[in-house]
Amino acid sequence: MARVRYGARTETEIAAAREKSSKLPEIWSTGVVAVWESDPDVVAAVLPPPLEPADRPLVRANISKVDLPGYPLGAGSVAVAAQHDGIEGWYPLVMPMTLERALTGGREVFGEPKKLGEVTVERDGLVVRAALARHGIAFVEVRGAVDRALPLPEPTRKTDFYFKFLPAVDGSGFDVDPVLVHCTRNEKVRKLEHITGDVVLRESMYDPVADLPVRRIVEITIGEKTTDQQGRVVERVSAQALLPYIHQRYDDPLQILDAPPEGSSGGRG
Repeated sequence: MARVRYGARTETEIAAAREKSSKLPEIWSTGVVAVWESDPDVVAAVLPPPLEPADRPLVRANISKVDLPGYPLGAGSVAVAAQHDGIEGWYPLVMPMTLERALTGGREVFGEPKKLGEVTVERDGLVVRAALARHGIAFVEVRGAVDRALPLPEPTRKTDFYFKFLPAVDGSGFDVDPVLVHCTRNEKVRKLEHITGDVVLRESMYDPVADLPVRRIVEITIGEKTTDQQGRVVERVSAQALLPYIHQRYDDPLQILDAPPEGSSGGRG
């Protein structure tokens, strides 16, 4: 019988795939990072418990092109500064990716809020433009010009906070209690330049980052970096406390309530 591709993989095949994924080479990206101070009440309002606001109400937009072997990837995020259990980090609200392959692992393994979108990083001499767009709206755009090189930072460890959950089959909440994930990244930088410019936030009902106004730009940079990524579950969280924030994950705020009528097949293409 010919190989049935939807059939079970052998233990040898599973082990070989796991070994291959554990030996990925360093992958470098070129990206623009903009950090600004926003309204502290707004930043606090988007943080699900048990996350708490950081000492400063910072927002970070990260817009990158990634040199993946065989296919280019655009990747971005908009995150707010947060802290949990004495650890400072970032809570991403949206993470646009240009390829579906980049969505699955991050969403299903780590609980990252990834969505398909458009990512632009353009440089013409000293002039730089970077943007994140979905549904035809460039909801974040960074524009400016490189004015100087910056000293390379030492390798650093950064933390992102994610909530991993599984919506309930009957639409009533979650099948099991959600978990809070600490995702740590070891980052190395090989080139870094400072940009003088501005950040433009455009209204989008799907990605309402315009609610996080730019009060003062802290820094805009363009650089080349590589990171690894490891995650761990630190605690189970209250389903009732997290439920009011679940609309952050979906374009349709009612999507988590999309339980099929009793007796239907539940099929959704």
